[in-house]
Amino acid sequence: MTIKPAVRISERKLVVKDRTILTNVPENVIATSGAAAGPVEGVFLGAAFDKDSNNHVVSLGTLRDVRFLACFRFKLWWMAQKMGDKGRDIPLETQFLLVETKDGSHLEADIDGDDENKIVYTVFLPLVEGPFKACLQGNSADELELCLWSGDTDTLASTFTHSVYISSGTDPFGTIYEAIKAVKLHLGTFRLRGEKKLPGIVDYFGWCTWDAFYQEVTQEGVEAGLESLEVGGTPPKFVIIDDGWQSVGSDDHQQQQEEEEEEKELGAPQLLRLTGIKENEKFQKKEDPSVGIKNIVNIAKEKHGLKYVYVWHAITGYWGGVRPGVKEMEEYGSAIMQYPKLSKGVLENEPTWKNDAIALQGLGLVNPKNVYKFYNELHSYLASAGIDGVKVDVQCILETLGTGLGGGAELTRQYHHALDASVARNFPDNGCIACMSHNLESLYCSKQTGIVRASDDFYPRDPTSHTIHIAAVAYNSVFLGEIMLPDWDMFHSLHPAADYHGSARAISGGPVYVSDAPGKHNFDLLRKLVLPDGSILRARLPGRPTKDCLFSDPARDGVSLLKIWNMNKYTGVLGMYNCQGAAWNSVERKNTFHQTKSEAITGYVRGRDVHLISDVALDSNWNGNVALYSHRTQDLIVLPYNVAMPVSLKVLEHDIFTVTPIKALAPGFSFAPFGLIDMFNGGGAIEGLKYEVKSGAQLSDVEDGYQVEGNGQRAENLSSYVIAVASMEVKGCGRFGAYSSTKPRKCTVGSSLVEFEYDSSWGLVSLNLVEMPQEEQKVHKIEIEL
Repeated sequence: MTIKPAVRISERKLVVKDRTILTNVPENVIATSGAAAGPVEGVFLGAAFDKDSNNHVVSLGTLRDVRFLACFRFKLWWMAQKMGDKGRDIPLETQFLLVETKDGSHLEADIDGDDENKIVYTVFLPLVEGPFKACLQGNSADELELCLWSGDTDTLASTFTHSVYISSGTDPFGTIYEAIKAVKLHLGTFRLRGEKKLPGIVDYFGWCTWDAFYQEVTQEGVEAGLESLEVGGTPPKFVIIDDGWQSVGSDDHQQQQEEEEEEKELGAPQLLRLTGIKENEKFQKKEDPSVGIKNIVNIAKEKHGLKYVYVWHAITGYWGGVRPGVKEMEEYGSAIMQYPKLSKGVLENEPTWKNDAIALQGLGLVNPKNVYKFYNELHSYLASAGIDGVKVDVQCILETLGTGLGGGAELTRQYHHALDASVARNFPDNGCIACMSHNLESLYCSKQTGIVRASDDFYPRDPTSHTIHIAAVAYNSVFLGEIMLPDWDMFHSLHPAADYHGSARAISGGPVYVSDAPGKHNFDLLRKLVLPDGSILRARLPGRPTKDCLFSDPARDGVSLLKIWNMNKYTGVLGMYNCQGAAWNSVERKNTFHQTKSEAITGYVRGRDVHLISDVALDSNWNGNVALYSHRTQDLIVLPYNVAMPVSLKVLEHDIFTVTPIKALAPGFSFAPFGLIDMFNGGGAIEGLKYEVKSGAQLSDVEDGYQVEGNGQRAENLSSYVIAVASMEVKGCGRFGAYSSTKPRKCTVGSSLVEFEYDSSWGLVSLNLVEMPQEEQKVHKIEIEL
């Protein structure tokens, strides 16, 4: 018999596990088996065209009667999410597409059985093939189109075989991981998140100067910001000195006046370019300018106890690149003045580019042959001053500058190869954050960088942006999180949406940092995020939408709440957000408010919303029952497997649930720890957990020694027997909480007996960890005897 591939083109149809996804596949579409890319069965698609060109568009077939999630570029720099059910709904510049077949149910997918009965998820990954970048889009005939673009009129081709990778599976998150892993093996140009070293900043609280000072940042401002946070008991352990520290200047050639007049009419600002790799005079020590930026680094580390100092720079040096004809930059060769050429999709999504200062005035590009020397000298100078890493911004600009240089993909490869080498040489902690980098050219040549900004900026003064931000970071992380750790951006702790943003950062799995102006802080909020030693309780994975949220639209549909899941060592965490009311408007090409259908929206929470919750159940026979602790209401809820609990939230409201598998210890005796229950991700405090059931505790002779309440959940130990002991290692300090079906006999911290409270109405046991653990211990050792 012949075994059919799981993903194949047959009779002009794209068939996935015997389900038809695309119909009317054109004859010039080429399919190549993905077997060589790894153990997952997939297929590569390309196409053959009649003539060479730098820009091709071809239909891959008709797409209807599905649900999909698309991550597309609504700006040159950034992706956002879009959902739909047919080809015409797929936006321009789609770089990631996840399709769900409608036969099957979520309940079926949770029960082990034949794949035929399960929902099937198909992932489409446009790729970089040679000097061409691919993306997807829909058209009015519901066709899924493949677009190929080199960005250079002299870089041409007519035949493509590996432009899109398609694979499928019954677990959406596993399917995505395996697909991107197969692409990695095929391309050989990038590494996965789990293969990269994460810099130390991810486990500490930080501060960024951007929204506090913008480009007016000074040494004095940096110190004021650090002092201000330290005084409140939430000391930052890293700082990012953003744009404003470099030596920059405007063009000073003859025609500048004429250009300025023209730009004034068009409303374009004056464009600044890099004039040297060292700091500007704001960051020089007045008594001894030669000390340079090392002065503020020493102040930050020696006086304020910071572990890491990062600085910002654009991938081309500065926004306008480097300034031609400047003596300090001559050793990197003559700068090439390039004018951006944007793809049709980007220009249509972001028409304001036509009047952008870079488009009008050009960018001074360091010749790619000399760019390693440029990066290495910049980074070695910074490293010698004690700088630990860089935030490398404006990365997508490279795709537009490839004219005469082999195209944007080739230029991006050369720059990233040089950047990776310089970061590896100069910053041993792998100190690099990628920013404004949501193009495939950058993502698919990321071998070194471990952190990527997940969405467009936090805009403190734009009220439409806050719900949009949370939805975008969560959905973008579905794709980005396989390649790098998503950074959900800085935020303000003193702001109407501060709790909304702060709680999301806590469950993001990425770095947590604010951009507060000195003296403008909400320390009550910050203490839900930061321990007194400046560390944070970071979740272990990128935060992503729950499986049942992947294809609903929590920003636009008026009925859906967004749920975000993540994992700790022994617990799960689930965030619930009302993100309705604002979204990117495809007609106006900007973020706009829209009418929502109701004031409060009701969604449902289940234990299995935390996708990998069974991984942290310390019982191979776990029955699926969980205990939930609500951060918003401070309620404890016991949820049996597959039972749903309603939660209602208004726009900009949220809740965080710690979700812990319940351990059945003996008849009527069960336990589940929550961690530090006053912190957003309190479960992240639990570093160790083990249970000891005492000999004979499960035998019938103890059954006379306790009373079980009517619901069978609560038990009161009336005997002198110790039934079981729960032993935990917990970092940090504050209120520790757990679910216990019976009132504990005693609780100890270390060797000391401690007081505890027990609320028998829902089984919450809580005790106070007054201080941080002794430094040599790192954790509190808690024992709760039942």
